[in-house]
Amino acid sequence: MEEEKKCCCGAAEAAEDEQAGYPVTTMHGTPRTRHRSPEEYQDLINRLNRVEGQVRGIRGMVERDAYCPDILFQASAVSKALDSFCKELLGQHIRTCVVDDLEAGKYETVDELVRVIQRLMK
Repeated sequence: MEEEKKCCCGAAEAAEDEQAGYPVTTMHGTPRTRHRSPEEYQDLINRLNRVEGQVRGIRGMVERDAYCPDILFQASAVSKALDSFCKELLGQHIRTCVVDDLEAGKYETVDELVRVIQRLMK
């Protein structure tokens, strides 16, 4: 039996809502949700836990009056870890939501993806 493919951002549910006459939006304030596999979920949570731990470490460094460059190097590491998190999440989004929407003929998703990438690259 073929496993049912769950779309990122609940596009299937959003399509049903749209057909029923309910408003469906994108980007901020969207009712769409993402049904992640346990592996995807755990990977994202692990990444966020690492970032959270790094930020707590930086706070401790500030509280202990650590040398400024040492704090800056740790802050840079946090920034890179968040960038890595965003890249992983964006990849998941493209492989699921975007592909599913394009297969369903929802080409406006490309415009949304462009806006997302532009905001991430600021």
